[in-house]
Amino acid sequence: MSRLFEPITLRSLTVKNRVWLPPMCQYSCFAGDGVPTDWHLVHLGARAQGGFGLLIAEASAVTPDGRISPNDCGIWNDEQAEAWSRVVDFVHSQDAAIALQLAHAGRKASTHPNFYGGPKGVIPVEEGGWTPLGPSALPYPELAQPRQMTKDDIAEVVAAFAAGARRAASAGFDAVEIHAAHGYLLHSFLSPLSNTRDDEYGGDFEGRTRLVREVYAAVRAQVGEDMPVFVRVSATEWAAEDWEDQGFDVEQAAELAALLTAEGCDLIDVSSSGNVPARIPVGPGYQVPLAGEVAQTGATTGAVGLLTHGAQAEQVLVTGDADVVLIGRAALRDPAWPQRAAFDLGMDWREAPYPQQYTRGAFRATH
Repeated sequence: MSRLFEPITLRSLTVKNRVWLPPMCQYSCFAGDGVPTDWHLVHLGARAQGGFGLLIAEASAVTPDGRISPNDCGIWNDEQAEAWSRVVDFVHSQDAAIALQLAHAGRKASTHPNFYGGPKGVIPVEEGGWTPLGPSALPYPELAQPRQMTKDDIAEVVAAFAAGARRAASAGFDAVEIHAAHGYLLHSFLSPLSNTRDDEYGGDFEGRTRLVREVYAAVRAQVGEDMPVFVRVSATEWAAEDWEDQGFDVEQAAELAALLTAEGCDLIDVSSSGNVPARIPVGPGYQVPLAGEVAQTGATTGAVGLLTHGAQAEQVLVTGDADVVLIGRAALRDPAWPQRAAFDLGMDWREAPYPQQYTRGAFRATH
């Protein structure tokens, strides 16, 4: 048995393997109501059939103005939760677990869906957009200027994350992930490049991390002690070297991970960038070392970033850089990525994660 296909237990949840699907926005709620559709059922259902142990459903906004685009999924009302429950039930029928990523887009809200060939940039208020929120009135380059959040706004967002977590639990999700990465609201509070507040939610490390810690506490209070809670972080901004401040870096990410782990956070999902224009050294496994540094704090970690082959993913686990790997873009190309990885690692097809209906097409040495 390879490390990749060993089970992992987090609180009351045992996941059958360590090959997970990260949240990837599909921008496919075309009615603009945040309600997941057949697209989400088929997209996630296919990867559950393909052998992923746990799937993290895409960023789902906890408030309407927390959407990246009008086509984003939501979890701010019961209709959305009920629609998600259909997806959850099918994933469970394939012996897979599923989590929901709770999100607020912050200053990167009210933009067109990120579709190739489609319109880009801001959707103005007069065309159906909305005013984004941020820790400070500093816009992401070429996007709309956000309104600096008041303390009442902050309290409402914390409550919205908690309510979204409660709805996710009611829909049957096995876990929730708090999105504090990629320049969205919680990440923008973490970074001094976007957070210039002079109150208790800005300034030093304690102030800039306060909102994330409050959101985690509120979510934990809603889901109880049995449900795992993950937090996704960007462990570096990849800011240009000539910037006076490098922003939220891996040392701060590790310190935050240690604090959250001490409070009971079950996994730190380690990504990077998204808050400022960056020079990213993209290459195979380029974000794995960040997960490795966070793992040194004792946090359970997930690694992402151009992990494309079974042997490569296996090595991440063997070296201890992460406890699980999350396969994103490769999974868009190949919904059955875990089945192929099992074959490449020499696993007998009878032990690989196939549904019964697909065993006739299993990868075998005779193929």
